[in-house]
Amino acid sequence: MKVLPTVKTPADLRNIKRELLPQLCQEIREEIIKTTSKNGGHLGSSLGAVEMITALHYVFNTPKDKLVFDTGHQTYAHKLLTGRQGKFHTIRTKGGLSGFPKRSESKYDEFGVGHASTALSAALGMAIARDQKGSKEKVVAVVADGALTGGMAYEAMQNAGLLATDMLVILNDNQMFISKRVGALGQFLTKLLTKKYVQLAEEKATNFLKRFDEVGNNAAKLAKRARSILFPGTIFEEMGFRYFGPVNGNDINAMIDVLESVKDVKGPVLLHVVTKKGKGYAPAEEKPTKFHGVGMFDADTGDTIGKSDRITFTKAFSDAMIKLAKADKKINAITAAMPEGTGLDEFRHTFPRRFFDVGIAEEHAATFAAGMAAEGLKPVVAVYSSFAQRCYDQIVHDVALQDLPVVFALDRAGLVGEDGPTHHGVFDLSFLRSTPHLIIAAPADENELGHMLKTGLDSGKPFVLRYPRGAGFNVPVDKELKFLPVGKGVWLKKGKDVTIVAIGNRVHPALEAAELLKEKGLDAGVINARFVKPLDTEILDEALKVSPRLITVEDNALCGGFGSAVAEYLTGQDKPFHLLRLGLPDEFVEHGKVSQLFEQLGLTAQKMAEKILDWSNAHEKKS
Repeated sequence: MKVLPTVKTPADLRNIKRELLPQLCQEIREEIIKTTSKNGGHLGSSLGAVEMITALHYVFNTPKDKLVFDTGHQTYAHKLLTGRQGKFHTIRTKGGLSGFPKRSESKYDEFGVGHASTALSAALGMAIARDQKGSKEKVVAVVADGALTGGMAYEAMQNAGLLATDMLVILNDNQMFISKRVGALGQFLTKLLTKKYVQLAEEKATNFLKRFDEVGNNAAKLAKRARSILFPGTIFEEMGFRYFGPVNGNDINAMIDVLESVKDVKGPVLLHVVTKKGKGYAPAEEKPTKFHGVGMFDADTGDTIGKSDRITFTKAFSDAMIKLAKADKKINAITAAMPEGTGLDEFRHTFPRRFFDVGIAEEHAATFAAGMAAEGLKPVVAVYSSFAQRCYDQIVHDVALQDLPVVFALDRAGLVGEDGPTHHGVFDLSFLRSTPHLIIAAPADENELGHMLKTGLDSGKPFVLRYPRGAGFNVPVDKELKFLPVGKGVWLKKGKDVTIVAIGNRVHPALEAAELLKEKGLDAGVINARFVKPLDTEILDEALKVSPRLITVEDNALCGGFGSAVAEYLTGQDKPFHLLRLGLPDEFVEHGKVSQLFEQLGLTAQKMAEKILDWSNAHEKKS
């Protein structure tokens, strides 16, 4: 008999006999593998966290007790145990469950996440709210080890240590280098340290020594230093946390015992849990990086299904970086914990001394690059567009204000698909366009991307290059990269009735839309704008001489985006014009396949043609 179907809520879980929990964990793994093989998703981290999450819901009285996850990559077991089994097959599909914790989806999702290093701050805020309300619930933050490379996590830790309120932080560590501590000695020390009489004895000894003025204080410090020889948690204890662990996070019984022991400890507590990424699925255990975030795959073999042969924008960026760096030793590459995701893994292998992974620290990456540029190097900071939001101040203050030649390569710009609103890169044009000195470029295809990268590196200016996720448009890629005139667009097609001014990956669909419009009797021209800033006003003036009807198309928010730039220019001119702006509405776009989302938002070639035709016909009637 299967156990998982009997668990409708965590309350049901807490009624299950402990000897059945290993079977339950195995069933959870099987469901995660089966569903992720069809829908894609964050597999490795979710498999590794099954026992840990099951134990948390078994020990703590959720949802009264609060569980706050960091990033959310590891939460598939959490969804299965909190009333969402019936919908789990819809995860990451349009209209289905989100791939991340989401407050509007479940009362068990206490805080929405998707970006790293946020859980400690949110959990501390909840703990303070609990204290002010006078309630007694527990607050637990589950933080992956990678998230601790983000500065925000340490900002929260120092504040938590100062406030000294009750909260438990689970450090989910899936790195292999600490595996030696996960053995008999590690388990023994963890059991010993979680005994209440040991905690009480340590408190009494420390307080006793402190009674003897300077000598006693020095003795207490010396005792603490001696303890740090055996225990790896000194840094956390210096920040005001009680440290326990490491404990084997893939041993359900050990996890339950330790959680029962630490849940009532007063003040900030950090429990160091070691898990194996991809646990229980051999392909994911052998290749944890590949199976961190996957598309569809064969569950039996782990082989990828449906992978396109077309070159991706990321691969085009990677190839261009290596080609340019071979000719220019000043070029350096920086990423924030995403070497594979940004395509810089090949650059790392080719130029290891010129590659820097700074961890989940986008703010540092930007200013680190600014320091390089100040000394004559040519740094390229490759981050996802949605993560660039985290270094906005550094781009403005440390790079643009000083006019330093740093290239920001914003991968995953525009809609990213199944990861949804936390990862859609649809705001970068809006939040960067107002910054002086910045050049902002968006290639129409994978070929143009390489030329734009060279242009950015040779421009001697702060330069933003934004490009989308996924395969390009299957255009031939030039062997030689050339410098493009900054701030200049190009005519792709001239038409007498309307002109479509497109930017980035909407250029090729705009050309298709023009062909569809021609079939309907509307002659549409198409401009590849190339640059959002500086805007090519000369080409806009040329378009107005042909027809006063302009349509802008972008995969960015309409608020403050490319269309806004065109509107700002046109309203300042003494020329008649009619403007239709196509882009993303003022709302967060939910998850789904990119093709589905473009269809929904009216940004496919067919939908654009329909909108333009309706708009043009409406103007014909008015005139």
